[in-house]
Amino acid sequence: MTELDTLDAFERHLRGGVSLANIILQGLDLRGYTRQLSALPLAGAIFLGCQLEKEALQAAISHGAMVFPPFTGLPYVPYRNRLYTPEELYAGFEPARPETYAQTLDARIYAHWTERGRANPPSLLETLGQRLHDHAITDAMEELLAVEGPPRKVVAIMGGHSMRRGEADYRTVAVLARELTRRGFFMVSGGGPGAMEATHVGAWFARRTEAELAQGLAVLAQAPSYTDREWLARAFEVRAAFPLRDEDLLACASLGIPTWHYGHEPPNPFATHIAKYFANSVREDGLLTIAKGGIVYSPGSAGTIQEVFQDACQNHYNSVGVISPMIFLGREFWTRTRPVYPLLAQLAQGYAYARYLRITDDVEEIIQALEAYERERAEGTKT
Repeated sequence: MTELDTLDAFERHLRGGVSLANIILQGLDLRGYTRQLSALPLAGAIFLGCQLEKEALQAAISHGAMVFPPFTGLPYVPYRNRLYTPEELYAGFEPARPETYAQTLDARIYAHWTERGRANPPSLLETLGQRLHDHAITDAMEELLAVEGPPRKVVAIMGGHSMRRGEADYRTVAVLARELTRRGFFMVSGGGPGAMEATHVGAWFARRTEAELAQGLAVLAQAPSYTDREWLARAFEVRAAFPLRDEDLLACASLGIPTWHYGHEPPNPFATHIAKYFANSVREDGLLTIAKGGIVYSPGSAGTIQEVFQDACQNHYNSVGVISPMIFLGREFWTRTRPVYPLLAQLAQGYAYARYLRITDDVEEIIQALEAYERERAEGTKT
């Protein structure tokens, strides 16, 4: 079936003069198109959360179309047809008044989710709304990644939310992500603070100089932790001082995948695309699955370690059709502080993913390993 999720696409389809059979229309305001809809064969069409005038609704139902009506009373749109942007989630935030975060869409959705029982809402409609929303987010994310031409070289960086701005580890992650973005990799992360933010800061500065990156990191370091009152304000200060120019929008794009399950941690505003979920389990699995170019693990705690073994399970059983690199940044951390790597190396013995395990303190070594893997994938595709 064909999806139409913008009015431009819908109007192009109308100009073609064909029916809407086997067409999915998602989240569109069609109240100005009643005459056209009433004149078309609508059998087999599916309307997901579209706004229809009474006559168009009656025509759709009488012709045998499936109509899923919009939800009301929710701060989010279950049938949304695109990913979020920082501008949408943070509309109304004033950096000079950090308390205005409470007025933003991100904060209002989190407050609603909390008031309605978090992951266990008492209302079936609320549960359905959340599930439909997350399905729509996955659909929009897949559309973002399904670009024409060669597939995106998607690489994720995982790491702790408590990694502080100004720390050496934070800068290392930002430098790594910046260089990978420059070399054509598409960076993704869990979309939150700490190492996740550093990933998108690096992508944001991919077309900036070393001096500009240093200036941006210095401003961010004035509010090191996401618990600091000025954390978000400093991020918007950096965005304003070093905006993405028109020619930067594609070259510096990145994808953050946060969740309202951890809604007390606002998503960082350096990811140009934000796929925010209600269900953390869906978010975690999707994040690991799309990173087919490899995952870099910077220092983190329980959440990062969970991701390590969830990724290892995908590679161990080749459950997503791709066995990809697992690279650990920080030899001391991953062998002594959190001795995960020795266990993983033992687990991988005799399996294909053993050859893609690596531990290092060297950013350049990581880059070379990921580029070598991409060349290997390209050669495999050709043969």
